[in-house]
Amino acid sequence: MLAREDAMRRWLHVTAAISLAFFSISARAQAQAQKDIRSDSAKVLTAGDISPQPTKAATDDPNYSIAPEDVLTIDVWKEPEISRTVPVRRDGKISLPLLNDLQAAGLTPTQLGAEIVEKLRATIVHPQVTVIVAQMSNLRIYILGQVNRGGAYPLVPDMTVMQALSIAGGFTPYANVKKVHVMRKENGADKIYPINCKEVISGRKTEQNIHLKPGDTIVVP
Repeated sequence: MLAREDAMRRWLHVTAAISLAFFSISARAQAQAQKDIRSDSAKVLTAGDISPQPTKAATDDPNYSIAPEDVLTIDVWKEPEISRTVPVRRDGKISLPLLNDLQAAGLTPTQLGAEIVEKLRATIVHPQVTVIVAQMSNLRIYILGQVNRGGAYPLVPDMTVMQALSIAGGFTPYANVKKVHVMRKENGADKIYPINCKEVISGRKTEQNIHLKPGDTIVVP
């Protein structure tokens, strides 16, 4: 009888030890799983805090001239109330808090950023400004051939051929100023407008100095 009771007690002790060991292992596994979940969540949160998606620029050309109806992302360091994405109005200007309207069309992003810095010095100590062209408009004209600075330029209201040529730096010594022409697409068809710049400059045929439209291309042979 005593031997049977002793064996029963030993069996109960072994069963209790096994149960305790299993409970301890299970508890450690659950704790590790919760720790891993918290760690993964922290990594995701940290990654989201440290690596936000940057604004993608529509152009990386440092000489790009901002045009009306472009969309600009303006970031003022540590000034979220001022930083924002703004459209360039048809008059070529933008509006920002703390500042009056600023001329943007015709400037490069770097030039506009420097202009904003100068304006902000009155209210902010050592302002740092980044300007990114987030979206380009189609209000542009193109100048090709024998000019000093050919390329794409913003179309400002009422711009004429001669005004556009002056922005491009004028003619090279090899330009045929009597054979300049504007290429334009109208109603799906290509049209060519001949311009004798010598006659326009002399005042004889000023009607050739036409107003430009978006997408016009001036060719100087």
